[in-house]
Amino acid sequence: MSLRAVRAAVAAAVVGSALMGGAAPAAAPDPAPREEVKTLADCIAIALAGHPRIGSAKADVDAGTARVYEAGSGYLPKLAGVWSSDRRESSFSSRTGGPSNSVGGGALEQSNVFNFHQGAVTFTQTLFDFGQSFAAIRAAQARRDALAADAVTTTTDVVLGVKQAYFGLLAARRLLDVAEETVRDDEKQAELARGRNDVGLAPRLDVTRSEVQLANAELDRVTARNNVAVAEATLANALGLDGPLDFDIEDVLAAPRMTLDEPTALARAYEGRPELRSLLAQKRAAEQDVKQHWRELLPTVHADATYGGSGSETPLSEQWRIGGGVDVPIFDGGLTLARVGEAKANVHSLGFQERQLRQQITLEVRRALLDVNRAEEAIAVTQRASEQARENLELAQGRYETGVGNVIELVDAQTARTSAEADRVRALYDHQTAIATLEQAIAQELPTP
Repeated sequence: MSLRAVRAAVAAAVVGSALMGGAAPAAAPDPAPREEVKTLADCIAIALAGHPRIGSAKADVDAGTARVYEAGSGYLPKLAGVWSSDRRESSFSSRTGGPSNSVGGGALEQSNVFNFHQGAVTFTQTLFDFGQSFAAIRAAQARRDALAADAVTTTTDVVLGVKQAYFGLLAARRLLDVAEETVRDDEKQAELARGRNDVGLAPRLDVTRSEVQLANAELDRVTARNNVAVAEATLANALGLDGPLDFDIEDVLAAPRMTLDEPTALARAYEGRPELRSLLAQKRAAEQDVKQHWRELLPTVHADATYGGSGSETPLSEQWRIGGGVDVPIFDGGLTLARVGEAKANVHSLGFQERQLRQQITLEVRRALLDVNRAEEAIAVTQRASEQARENLELAQGRYETGVGNVIELVDAQTARTSAEADRVRALYDHQTAIATLEQAIAQELPTP
């Protein structure tokens, strides 16, 4: 039998098998595409506007600002008012201080019952405390700066989470496309095996092996669809949304090559990392705590004035007083010295934390650079592997159709093609996430060539 006759017989058998219902069941229809498409920048903007972690961090900064005003209130004047009214009873002897007017144990004097009113306004102003209040203000300002840097850290963490979830969804969809293509190829392969078996050109083993391969591919497609649903939920969570995604995203999984040398990356990281700025601000606050506690051992000069009146009838009898004082601490059981020692220890601890953080930043930058380079190389390798796997599959299909090859060779070629395509998608995902991690490590967006 000629090659042309074999192909005609196989084609006729395939058509007949399809008409008799031998074809695999059709896949479930894909959900309708969403009309609105968001870019990565749009998704980041959504997260920055409504993510609860960012809102919480901003509230912490507001609280730190309020504590600055609390510390500053120590050097501002204090004004307080008091008013009291009561009903009193008094006798002649209590008012004059003399003996009671009584005979035979019987009281002859009469008691008077009357209302008594008293009110005053007091003004107090700290004049000089050897800079104790100023040190407290500077410490509060430094802690507010630390909270602001922490808020930036939270923002960068949220942005990194959005990028990872965004690219994760794109990768999941690409892998679903690979699974769909594999199912289509395996359906054709199963139909071809059944057709060849019907005309006596292939054993029944080829049919069963192809059907097992198709069943495995359909199972992988189910898993891939579930992974897409999980990736969509993950992206919605990364954006801070309460409900599911109601928009589509732009496919930008492929990325150009990035070039950044290690010294430049480290310099940018040391300059821009918000965690380092936060730690340095905490260290400044601790240094101001040392100054403040030392100055608690020094005197405090204050002035005060009181104006008011008292009496049983209005207008009240006017009273006023102007004065000042000096508060000199003599002995407090060593409390102030203990506070100074604690503050100094905090300064030393933060110094060691700064050193450790710089080492951690160095490690993160170097690791991110290595991951970017590895991912770029992996993209090139997986691209060649994918092209070779597709060519190998085409050759295996041609050999099987002409009766030169066998079904095992065809199944192996199909598996290799699927694996190569999946590896390429993962390499693209790793490249994008490595770039996002590097951008977080250096606290700066990388320019796109």
